Amino acid sequence: MIALDREDIWRRLAASTFRSSFHLKRKDKVYVREKGLEVIQNHAYDFIRKRLAPKEICNDGKQTPMKGHPVFIAQHATATCCRECLYKWHKISKNKELSEIEIDYIVQVIMTWIKRESNEYL
Repeated sequence: MIALDREDIWRRLAASTFRSSFHLKRKDKVYVREKGLEVIQNHAYDFIRKRLAPKEICNDGKQTPMKGHPVFIAQHATATCCRECLYKWHKISKNKELSEIEIDYIVQVIMTWIKRESNEYL
């Protein structure tokens, strides 16, 4: 079960020069607006299940592009881009398949960041 203080995570991410350097560009915000948050969230679930959820990832640390989709940018901004970062920042173990609870948590973190960045507060 994930019992991390989310406000603490947001504070730590904001204090990181690297993590806080990521922002959605105008085209990314337009993409989010055009597709809608539900579609973006579905993309996030798909990316996480395929790229982070397996127990073993052959290219861990390199599986998340730095651009090309708002979810990828959000993953770097929120330290949900690879299993090493998931462990370091969110205390999610590396050497096991992610549970649905962990996947839901990761997607919630990503979507919160995207909403904040795209000014799409609901």
